[in-house]
Amino acid sequence: MTDLPDHDVLVLYATETGTAQDAADRAARHLRRLHLKARVLSVDAYPISELIHEPLVLFLISTSGSGSFPRPALPLWTLLLRSDLPHDLFEDLHFAVFGLGDSAYEKFCWPAKLLERRLEGLGGTAVVRRGEGDDQHLLGVDGALLPWLDSLIDVLSEHFPPPPGTPSDIPPPRATFVPASPISGSSDPRLSNPRYHQATLRVNKRVTAEDWWQDVRHFEFEFEREVHYAPGSTASLLPSNPPEAVDAFMEALGWEEQADIPIYVHPNLGDQTLPTFLPSPSTSTTLRCLLTHHLSILSVPRRAFWECLVHWLENTELSDEKDKVLEWLSEDGGDDLAFYTTHPRRTTLECLAEFTSARGKIPPEYVFDLVPGMREREFSIAGSSKKHPNTLHLLIAIVKYRTKFIKAPRKGVATSWLAGLEPGTRLVVGINPPQLALPAPSTPMILVGPGTGVAPMRAVVEDRVVSGAMGVCLLIFVFVMLVDDICIETVLYFGCRSAGKDQYYAEEWRSYEREGRLVYRLAASRDPPASTSGESEKTGKTYVQDLIVQDGPRVWDMLRRGGVVFISGSSNKMPAAVRAVLRSVGEREGGMSEEEAREWVERAEREGRVVEECWS
Repeated sequence: MTDLPDHDVLVLYATETGTAQDAADRAARHLRRLHLKARVLSVDAYPISELIHEPLVLFLISTSGSGSFPRPALPLWTLLLRSDLPHDLFEDLHFAVFGLGDSAYEKFCWPAKLLERRLEGLGGTAVVRRGEGDDQHLLGVDGALLPWLDSLIDVLSEHFPPPPGTPSDIPPPRATFVPASPISGSSDPRLSNPRYHQATLRVNKRVTAEDWWQDVRHFEFEFEREVHYAPGSTASLLPSNPPEAVDAFMEALGWEEQADIPIYVHPNLGDQTLPTFLPSPSTSTTLRCLLTHHLSILSVPRRAFWECLVHWLENTELSDEKDKVLEWLSEDGGDDLAFYTTHPRRTTLECLAEFTSARGKIPPEYVFDLVPGMREREFSIAGSSKKHPNTLHLLIAIVKYRTKFIKAPRKGVATSWLAGLEPGTRLVVGINPPQLALPAPSTPMILVGPGTGVAPMRAVVEDRVVSGAMGVCLLIFVFVMLVDDICIETVLYFGCRSAGKDQYYAEEWRSYEREGRLVYRLAASRDPPASTSGESEKTGKTYVQDLIVQDGPRVWDMLRRGGVVFISGSSNKMPAAVRAVLRSVGEREGGMSEEEAREWVERAEREGRVVEECWS
């Protein structure tokens, strides 16, 4: 490991929310202590074939859904799983792995565990024990990341002793702003990628009752040219910040006079990342444009925000702002920082409104060090391109909630932006292919999609209906008995709270039912239980997993004939509960032991016959 050309370290991250990217940037800053130079790249931006030539690599891998690899890491993982790879492929590779996840879920940091095990199996040497950042920790990911980085630096310092001298107090900014000529019209850089398309919003309609606590919207976008996508595909959208928030942010930092001056953005540091869709160094932009489209000024600030801001804070007669932040950044101050930012979900803009002593002192070039880049949001496509040609349907819950610490409601940046769009708005939409292809119409399918998890299920149902699969779709409904004389090849378990409040696409299901294409059923967990004459009412709430238990014989028959289970929805207790009832079906209907049923479900997951598309 002492043979590092130019003291070069590769830092690879895989993320869907930006947290692993932030952790990778932090790792690079720690490596500076040893005068090691880091190349920080997303896994999907690195030529995988070159990995064999790297002497030292840090992997920072997030967890997607209930234990899957994030999309950017899938090509790497697929390659590493090849059976023809020699066992000593990485005998010259030293590496370290840090996983990011949530211990509330069964497969906590699962991709990081698998990656470390596979790299060691191919001859690689781990320089430190794998780290596991936990969202449930009081300090969030930092609770494990900072100790892991300290351990890493301790090990590396044995090979690369830190040179004498004291590093400068204020690090250079990630980018330099160069005066530019007046801005001329330029196309969105995403449109150079064939998976992105220009679209126009045609429908923005609320589909929950007006008096319901949650605002869920159905959106329809029309493409300007022919676009095809398969069921299970997702759409990527890059949100924008509202103008009033951008103005308030610039006012808080004293940047108003520089807001609309044309500039070129030139990367300044090779070991720190910049927003993905930033204009090229030869394309002029403005500070206002950067804050509107490329920077997440309404996110909860991460530790890096305070580490940057503290350089310009001062203690005043009214408040010891600098001392307070230095205490938060100390070894024992993390709890207080979490209580101020993470727990109340206080935004970066709200923090700047309270810490005012840095106003007018921070050069605008440091905006990328203060604020993370705006990230695309992925949404499951809620329709089939066969039924809706050149059109995209989405079903999205608008995020809005309150915390007990702050009176003002907390809002989701992307969903609030979407909710405010007017029909006729033009925007760029990315189409991401499904991770697994839809099986043939003759393959039995069990679809489990409560809440907005029904979005990709609608695409599956429409695709099979258009393909001519007459009378093969069943949507389980708690109020109606199963019909035994119908040959069911697709079962969709859909759950909501109230049939009259948040039952999505109900009229469509009824229409399919009248046409003989769909038997429509629902589990409405908050509605009073249905009863029939001579039967006692069921007590307690009914969820989709309860209906799977009730339908055990039918479910087992579909599974033993090679059926596929597709689960979509929130990564809460639902996915684990569904897997548990599948095991119970194997025991009761298949005559398996508890251990045999567990192995059967796990094997089905490995073979792609039990698939999850869930989100936290």
